[in-house]
Amino acid sequence: MTLRIGNASGFYGDRFDAVREMLTGGELDVLTGDYLAELTMLILGRDQLKDPASGYAKTFLRQMEEGLGLAHERGVRIVTNAGGLNPAGLADALRALAAKLGLPTRIAHVEGDRLPARDGALAANAYLGGAGIAACLTAGADVVVTGRVTDAALVTGPAQWHFGWGPEAYDELAGAVVAGHVLECGTQATGGNYAFFRGHDVRRPGFPVAELHADGSAVITKHPGTGGLVDTGTVTAQLLYETAGARYPGPDVTARLDTVRLTQEGPDRVRIDGVRGEAPPPTLKVGLSRLGGFRNEVVFVLTGLDVEAKAELLREQVHDALAKNPPAGIRWELARTDRPDAATEETASALLRLVVRDRDPEKVGRAVTGAAIELALASYPGFHVTAPPGKGAPYGVFETAYAPAGEVPHTAVLPDGTRRELPAPPRTRALEPVLDPELPPPLPGGVTRRAPLGLVAGARSGDKGGDANVGVWVRTEEEWRWLAHALTVEALRELLPETSGLTVTRHLLPHLRAVNFTIAGILGEGVASQARFDPQAKALGEWLRSRHVDVPEALLPDVPEALLPDARTSEVSDAPTAERTPAPTTLPSGAPAAEPSPAPTTLPSHAPEEFQ
Repeated sequence: MTLRIGNASGFYGDRFDAVREMLTGGELDVLTGDYLAELTMLILGRDQLKDPASGYAKTFLRQMEEGLGLAHERGVRIVTNAGGLNPAGLADALRALAAKLGLPTRIAHVEGDRLPARDGALAANAYLGGAGIAACLTAGADVVVTGRVTDAALVTGPAQWHFGWGPEAYDELAGAVVAGHVLECGTQATGGNYAFFRGHDVRRPGFPVAELHADGSAVITKHPGTGGLVDTGTVTAQLLYETAGARYPGPDVTARLDTVRLTQEGPDRVRIDGVRGEAPPPTLKVGLSRLGGFRNEVVFVLTGLDVEAKAELLREQVHDALAKNPPAGIRWELARTDRPDAATEETASALLRLVVRDRDPEKVGRAVTGAAIELALASYPGFHVTAPPGKGAPYGVFETAYAPAGEVPHTAVLPDGTRRELPAPPRTRALEPVLDPELPPPLPGGVTRRAPLGLVAGARSGDKGGDANVGVWVRTEEEWRWLAHALTVEALRELLPETSGLTVTRHLLPHLRAVNFTIAGILGEGVASQARFDPQAKALGEWLRSRHVDVPEALLPDVPEALLPDARTSEVSDAPTAERTPAPTTLPSGAPAAEPSPAPTTLPSHAPEEFQ
């Protein structure tokens, strides 16, 4: 009764050849493809403004020129959310393609997610569950196209169809949700974007496969002979990606992430079991995509000496030039990429980035770039920019709303054209926060060394609208006993000063040896607004891993001295330390302390967390 589900796409623009690789590389029952993200919905919305017949992922249609035949030969069903804003349009295009290829492919689609857009939104889409997909497969569909469903629904739908689960099989559905969350981002589960990538061949990781069982358990693996790796670390990293607390809500079920247990079953095989589920919440998440206005940017290069003074001169000159009619938003960022006594001009240079925003495209167009370029012979020495001036470009905003589940239509359009309305869940349960579990006993006192957090801990981060999450995990129980006490909200604020003034919430997941932080508002109005240098918070976790903390020396037995550039020691217990010479104290930000001191800066001790 095992159901083998593979994934061939984690985003719109993922590896084009993955469909062929997955259909020819090993056994599969179902192949999924995730093409939608918050930014993608905005892109598709803009496409549809120009052409009402568009609004779906055209890449998928091109992949099916070969994929339909391969899937037909091997008896593999295909399930994808590539329908975007127009699943019916993509289904029609696939029928035309199948007829052209002479294939008897039966195609169905799911709709109902698109809601009336208000207040200037380009699109409003509710996140549907897997019931419509299951209905299409039950009716004999070979290909099921959806619009905005949850990413995990691409797995829960086939699982409901294959195993016959009812809507109240909460534990089984929760297991499928967890497996679906692991699969949804493709190669992020098989070594891509992996904190501990060194020592593994991750140059071309294979796409993941989940072997689902009737009890909701699963084994995550990949096709034989493909690159990358599957271990408890890669699976943990993906489980923490774009999640928050112990309850992971969805339209099918609320999965309890604090019950997930991972076991390395063999090479490239990780078992997921123990997952518990609860009734889904009474509301569905709704994504609203709209145009926020227009933006422009100019990046100035500051080379050599007096970088700060050069930046201040330029800021004053530009502000004076724009004073009569300034854009609504003006933001400067100075990236000190320069090095002293540099061997090349590029490494002697810093970058000063000017970003402007306004609802009027004229106020961020020539008015800004002209003012900047007119200073070319009248500003700081060495004035130049990284690219020619351009016009302002539209930027988007993603917002989240909620709608009662019973008021959102969920319609399966079967291969013969029959429309089947799916009922709302029979039971719901309002979301409540889960109290943090008891902390593990702390490690006994001992010698610590100043070292990057990432020598011990892995991390993965991502975006949800204007918020970001950073999941941090370790690999041993001893490391967990340290991390759970050391990496508090207060410690995170010190290590990531950009979180100052923002609501930060910490969640503990002991079975995964992980702490997961959500940082509200750090991404402004979401990725499409490009409010931050890293607008999707993809590297926020790697920044955190690079920050220096006091790590118990017992956790660093095999770390080369070269990886401890600021290494020093301190004594937490009463053992003598005369043989060690401490280095000067450094602040969490990396700036030198006012006076050298033998006492190192330590992470704050455990304290109550902030909750939104």
